[in-house]
This record gives sequence, C-alpha cells and structure tokens, in this order.
Amino acid sequence: MRLQLSPEEEAFRQEMRTFFTTEIPESIREAVASHRELTKDQWVQSQRILNAAGLAVPHWPVEWGGRNWTPLQLHIWREEMQMACVPEPLPFNASMIGPVIATFGSQEQKERFLPPTANLDIWWCQGFSEPDAGSDLAGLRTSAVRDGDEWVVNGQKTWTTLGQHADWIFCLVRTDPTAKKQRGISMLVFPMDSPGVTLRPIELVDGSFEVNEVFFSDVRVPAENLIGEENRGWDYAKFLLGNERVGIARIGFTKRLLAQAKEHARAVTSGGRPLLEDPRMAARIAEVENELLALELTALRVVAHSADGKPHPASSVLKLRGSELQQAATELLLDIAGPLAIASFAGDGSEVPPWARRTAPEYLNYRKTSIYGGSNEVQRTIIAGTILGL
Repeated sequence: MRLQLSPEEEAFRQEMRTFFTTEIPESIREAVASHRELTKDQWVQSQRILNAAGLAVPHWPVEWGGRNWTPLQLHIWREEMQMACVPEPLPFNASMIGPVIATFGSQEQKERFLPPTANLDIWWCQGFSEPDAGSDLAGLRTSAVRDGDEWVVNGQKTWTTLGQHADWIFCLVRTDPTAKKQRGISMLVFPMDSPGVTLRPIELVDGSFEVNEVFFSDVRVPAENLIGEENRGWDYAKFLLGNERVGIARIGFTKRLLAQAKEHARAVTSGGRPLLEDPRMAARIAEVENELLALELTALRVVAHSADGKPHPASSVLKLRGSELQQAATELLLDIAGPLAIASFAGDGSEVPPWARRTAPEYLNYRKTSIYGGSNEVQRTIIAGTILGL
C-alpha cells in the first residue's frame, strides 16, 4: 500500500525536504542522526531558523505564526523534519503550552507569551506529573491558594523533562480541594527562577540527566498568570495532551530508525551472509513497516478530524501504537547489534561501530515512551470508552 500525493503535495514535500537538509546546520542534524544529546544552544539555533522561515509553529493560528496548512501538509512537514534529522520545535513550546495559550489565554497572555514561545526566547517545561499521582494525573496534590493578587504554590512535580534548561513552567495545581478532583485543578505559568522553586536532576540508567524533580515552597505567582478560568485546568490539560499525542507518534522518526536498521543489517553478517537476508529478520522489519503505515493513515485521520479544541479520540491510538513502534524499532537495532551492543557499558569499545555502542542506551531510554504523554494503560482505557464504547 502506498500513499499517493498530488503534484502540488509532492512539490510541497520537496520544498520541506530541501529546506531542512540545507538550512539547518549539518552539525545539528548529524547530532540528531547519531542519537547524541543536543545542547540548549543547538535547540535554540535550530528553532530560530525554523521560526524565521515560518516553519516552527505552522499549526498555530495564522496571527501567531501559523500557516493555515492542510492536515496533510502538516503531516508532511513533521515527517520530513524527522527524516532529515532536524530537531523538532521544542514540544513544550510548540505543541503544548503554545496552543493552550492561543486557544484559552487572554489577549494579553497571547501577546506576551506566544511570539517568544515560537522563537524559543522562552524555554518552557511541563509541571504535570507528581510522585504520588502516578498515571492518575487528576490525583495531583500541588496546591495554589489565592492571596490577594497572587497565588501561593506548594508541592512537587517529577519527571520534568529538560527542566534544567527551562525559563518558565506551565503547572497544574489544585485550587479547590473540596471539588471533584478533575474539577478543582487550574493551570498557572511562572518563571523557574521564582523564589521558592528548586530543581533537582534525576540520573537515568545510562548516566544521563534528562528529567528532574521540581519543588515549590511558597512560590508567589501573579494572579494574571492563571491560564483561562480557575478550576478549568483539567480541560486545558486534556486539550494539551491531545495535541501532544498527535506528534508523539513520531512516524518520520521511526521510519528513519527502520532505514538505519536495514543499513546496519546489510553490514552485519550472520552465518557468512548479511543479516538482512535472514528470513526472520526480513519478516521483523516488514512487520514494523506495515504497522507504521497503518499508524500513518491513522495519524492523517486524527489530524483531519480534530477541530474546535476537541482532539480526535483516536489520538490515543497514536500515542499507544506510536510508542510501541518506537520501542520495536530500537529493539530491532539492538538485536542487529547483538554482542556489539555490550560495548555501550564496557570500558573498551574502540573497535565497535559507534552506532552499535548507542543501541543499548537508546533501547533503554525508549522504554519511557510507554509512560509519558499519558501511559499506555491509560490510553487503552480511553480507547475502550471513547472509541469502542465499552
């Protein structure tokens, strides 16, 4: 099965491909291709190049940098960016808080935050998850109490991705402890250098520091930093997560992983012949490719039918299957590397290809995709209730 583009759509794809492969510095694209951690400066440089060309937030309203593209154009834009190894616009900015402010924020908030959010002059982080809430986001306990013209915030967030780079945080807080737990939540935004905010890194299994704990002790937040209406934060969170799940499938990224898997399977031999010629390996690759095509069709349907701030219920399918296929692709690369992957943790891996040394950390890191953006168990519950009617 093949997706057939019109001549105009094919020209648009080529336009995106040419820009991404010529305008973003090779050093940045090579770092992405090699699965190396990007520096903050690389993130910022890449997004500002995109924003200057009108390619950072094409899905936003036109007055705030959007392009009024068709759903298929948006899909092509994202896929070509991923396949060209271009860092996607920081999701906390472009796909999370930006659309929330554009949809629910006041005019003053839009003017204050949206331009620097698109240009990455403000680096946002997400304050949703908490240690005791688990996948039950509505069980959060971080509180905000109104004190005159300010909110006073106390509590803790965890798994705050790239919080070490962040200038501001968008934070879910409990503002009505007496209400039903989904009804008593609000969304506040405030600087990470506010008095009372403490960030502590969490070391991951591969020794890297990508996520953090954030503690709030009597943090005073101006009342005008409330997004939308008081106690409507749960609605905004659902809107945000629905937008996040459209991009979280990362179809272009998984296509790139599969292309790398084929390349390495041609170079690795087993029994005197390339591993790619092994029927079982060929079947595994074909299975993931077929599943990825089905997911791509679902992604197009989700984007095409999302409107009026109500993401399509099948966005949960994108999160569920997208994360599973990312894991399948990283597992595939790990198996192709075989014993060479042990070099990731051994002292002497000088004769091992760099790609093989990275497969084990990459495999371990992508176990997290089952959790962020709403755990896969939660997505199955949503699918059962909103799609299957169970």
